[in-house]
Amino acid sequence: MFGIFLSRILDADDYGMVGMLTVFSLIASTIQESGFTAALANKKAINHEDYNAVFWFSALVGLSLYIILFFCAPLIARFYDTPELTILARYSFLGFFISALGTAHHAYMFRNLMVKQKATTMIISITLSGIVGITLAFLGMSYWGIATQSLVYIISVSTCYWFFSSWRPTFQLNFKPLKGMIGFSSKLLISNIFVHINNNLFSVLLGKLYSEKEVGYFTQANKWNYMGHSFATGMLQGVSQPVLAQMRGDTDRQRNAFRKMLRFTAFVSFPTMFGLSFVSRELIIIAITDKWLPAVDIMQLLCIGGAFIPIIRLYSNLIISKDKSG
Repeated sequence: MFGIFLSRILDADDYGMVGMLTVFSLIASTIQESGFTAALANKKAINHEDYNAVFWFSALVGLSLYIILFFCAPLIARFYDTPELTILARYSFLGFFISALGTAHHAYMFRNLMVKQKATTMIISITLSGIVGITLAFLGMSYWGIATQSLVYIISVSTCYWFFSSWRPTFQLNFKPLKGMIGFSSKLLISNIFVHINNNLFSVLLGKLYSEKEVGYFTQANKWNYMGHSFATGMLQGVSQPVLAQMRGDTDRQRNAFRKMLRFTAFVSFPTMFGLSFVSRELIIIAITDKWLPAVDIMQLLCIGGAFIPIIRLYSNLIISKDKSG
């Protein structure tokens, strides 16, 4: 809902400015997380030292990456031939460092299937960030409103993770527990980096070869696609991997549970995404006005492909659950 209001107020150029930085933020966030959330969820026995090692590793890597990208911001702006991106990049990239401070707490909630708390976290974060984003947009802050909305969302999520999680880090820099997880997590890290590059390469090329407006249309279309397949799977994606990991010792039980998840996911995903593709023109006009009509064709194609994303993620979670992290 907040995104709809923002889209009505702002233009494609504003979304394009932020969209050109997305791939850098996603890759940096993936590196600082390094697959340890799934690795912790997969571990049979886990203790404070495991969480603590992941916390300090993520925090230090996140800080290092932010410093590197802070000084690389002028190069990114030069690549896109958009000088304004230098300050915007340095501001936006604060997000993945802040998110690093909640990585271990997220892993704790993920492993312990704290679905209710995660849902509450999302509601609080979306509401707070949405109010801030719309307020700044009304004040004429343009793309700064979108960037600040994302930053407030990340701060809210990390804060809620700390609030709902009973685990707390200690000032003990011992990274030995990571050795038992690095073989598992490194595979996820490499895989996730390639996924983000593949999913965002088009927006990079649009920003380089065309203008912020084209990137904005693609960003808007991709946002609707993401909302569609996220709605289609709901909280199932958030619990499928730890649930399947708990059944790792019972192959028949795991297989039956996976089949039920797969049937439910397909039953919801395909009608939702194909339907969204079919009504995309009318939806765009009604929800965010006809100024976004150039995004319709892109949205239709993305939604067709998006119908298969929940299925792919479910299979990925099954594969991850069969592996071992120590």
